[in-house]
Amino acid sequence: MAITAAMVKELRERSGAGMMECKKALVETDGDIDAAIELMRKSGAAKADKKAGRVAAEGLIAIKTTDDKKSVAIAEVNCETDFVAKEAAFIEFVDNVAARVLADNPENVEALSTMPVTDGGSSIDETRKELITKIGENMTVRRFERFDAKGDISTYKHGVRIAVVVDIENGDDELGKDIAMHIAASRPACISEADVDPATLDKEREIFAAQAAESGKPENIIEKMVEGRIKKFLKEITLMGQPFVKDPDQTIEQLLKSKGATIHRFVRMEVGEGIEKKVENFAEEVAAQMGS
Repeated sequence: MAITAAMVKELRERSGAGMMECKKALVETDGDIDAAIELMRKSGAAKADKKAGRVAAEGLIAIKTTDDKKSVAIAEVNCETDFVAKEAAFIEFVDNVAARVLADNPENVEALSTMPVTDGGSSIDETRKELITKIGENMTVRRFERFDAKGDISTYKHGVRIAVVVDIENGDDELGKDIAMHIAASRPACISEADVDPATLDKEREIFAAQAAESGKPENIIEKMVEGRIKKFLKEITLMGQPFVKDPDQTIEQLLKSKGATIHRFVRMEVGEGIEKKVENFAEEVAAQMGS
C-alpha cells in the first residue's frame, strides 16, 4: 500500500512521534494507522516523542579537558526533574556527550546528535530517546562549547548547576580556580569593556539619560550623570572591572596584573538558564481534565 503524506500527518497528530518514525511504522504495518500506533508504543518511539513537548529545565553540565589542559568541552543536557539529574544513567549520558564534543568538535547540536555516544555505539539522539523511554522524562541536549586554549584551562563547578571554564595564561592552578569561582558567583558578561556590544551600551545610555532627565538638572550635569552610570555599569558586567569575590579591595584586573596573568576566554553555564519553566497548577489541571 502506498504511504501518503496525509497518512503520515494523521499518525503524527495521533501519536506525537516524529515524521520518520511515523513513515517507517506505516510501511511496516502496510498503512494501518492503529497498528502503527501500537507498533510505536511497543518500540517506545511514540512514548518518547510524546514527552518531547514537556519542559526540560533541570539537568547537568559536564566538563571534559584534554590531559595537557589545552582543549576543553562543556555541555549542558536537560531533563525535567532534579531527581532524574541524579540518575547514574543520565549522569553517564551527559559525561559521554561532553567527551564526544571534546573528541570530535561538532559544528552544532544537530551534528552532535548524529554522532555515536561512545565509539561504536548508538547515536547520541538514539541513546537520548532510549533514556526517555526508560526513565520517563523528556531530555534535550541543549548546548555546548569547545575551544583550544591559548594558555591553560581551569575549571570550576558550583554544585551541579553552575560550571565555568577559563583560558588563563601565566596563572597557576590556584589562580585559575579562583577566577573560575569568581565568574560562577559574579556572572560577568564578558572579559573587558572592549568586548561589550556597542548596541548594549547605546541602550543603557538611553535608559540612563531618560532616568537622569527626571531630575530636572541642566543638560551638562545630566551628561556627567549618564557617563558616571555607564562607567559603573561597565564595571559590573565586565570581568576585569568586578571586585574580586575573595578580596573586594582589588578588581580582577588588578589581581591578574599582580600575578602577570591574562584571561583569554571564559564560558559560564548554569543549568536551565533562559528556559521558561512551566508552573503547573495541579487543581487547575485536574479541573480541566474533568471538564473535557
